[in-house]
Amino acid sequence: MASFSTSSAKAGSSVGGGGWAKAKHQSAGGGGSTLERIQQIELEISRTQKNKATAKHLGELKAKLCKLKRDMLEPSGGGGGKVAGFEVQKIGDARIGLVGFPSVGKSSLLTALTGVQSEAAAYEFTTLTCIPGVIYYNDIRIQLLDLPGLIVGASTGKGRGRQVIATAKSCDIILMVLDPTKDDAQKEMLTKELENVGIRLNKKPPDVTVRPTKGGGLKFQATVPLNHFDEEVCATVLKQYKMHNADVLVREDVTVDEFIDVIDGNRKYCKCIYVYNKIDLLKLEEIDELARRPQSVVVSVQNKWNYDYLLRRLWDEMEIVRVYTKKKGQFPDFSEINYSQLRMPCCFCTNPCWKTSSMPLFGAAASSNLHRCVAKIIFCMIKMLSRL
Repeated sequence: MASFSTSSAKAGSSVGGGGWAKAKHQSAGGGGSTLERIQQIELEISRTQKNKATAKHLGELKAKLCKLKRDMLEPSGGGGGKVAGFEVQKIGDARIGLVGFPSVGKSSLLTALTGVQSEAAAYEFTTLTCIPGVIYYNDIRIQLLDLPGLIVGASTGKGRGRQVIATAKSCDIILMVLDPTKDDAQKEMLTKELENVGIRLNKKPPDVTVRPTKGGGLKFQATVPLNHFDEEVCATVLKQYKMHNADVLVREDVTVDEFIDVIDGNRKYCKCIYVYNKIDLLKLEEIDELARRPQSVVVSVQNKWNYDYLLRRLWDEMEIVRVYTKKKGQFPDFSEINYSQLRMPCCFCTNPCWKTSSMPLFGAAASSNLHRCVAKIIFCMIKMLSRL
């Protein structure tokens, strides 16, 4: 009479079953904590060859991975709350955050640009909370935030990384402070940590429209040839988000990751300038090579080198547009500060900037309510024309 082992019961009935049951359980994303399930899916993605035959499977895995990361960063239970030292009121016409590894000169750069004394020392993790400062440049106020140094794994909560990155997510521009004596791996690691929490550096939102419908299934349409994405992969990703009826219009060649970003809708597309500090330790040829890289600025806080160019670069990246109001039959008086300042980085947002009460876009005390309404209308026209 044949005997059967109790440990190899019906496949999939328990995690402790045969090897096939364990493989099935792991591929389904079950078992262990959220972090362990994320690691299992990332391992499977790294082991899967990338071709047209596996595109559908990779899309399903990436959608599961994105949902798990979102659940880990935004837990459904209570107890989140505000963290002391990181809740800084938004003031001025733009907010800029200093992001980087420990001991790269972020605090010294804040002191040099704003005059705010942020503690700096020869050891790591000198700054433990968010230190704000204000830069006055071309009659505008720019809020500069000195954030604690990030470490590898900050996106999973190591070293108060979630609080730091959450504050960085509220910035209009990020200054990534780097050590020029080290290789480019530091830039890649910081970019990865920011991307894990939904911050996309120097990228534009994908030109994709997803509109859920009540019925009719999936209607997929692409106006350009697609090399990394198709209707089958789209249906697989939408299935993970329980979207079985939708109209999808793709206007550019996107990847699966970019399509998932569109579905999630909580991504922050932010400009980033890579600031290489401590260039006084390099040779002239090395400084010239770093300065010629895209979106890069070289400075030396100790010797006060290249501050003016850094501020000019920030001014250009912010794309400030000023709208001056005047009385009927009179010329505008540009000598008095009675104008409204409008921030063009709002083109990255989905809502008009004046709906955000924390942004003092119309700070002119002498302007009447009528003038403010006119300025808002002009601003809407500028945004509409810029999208044509």
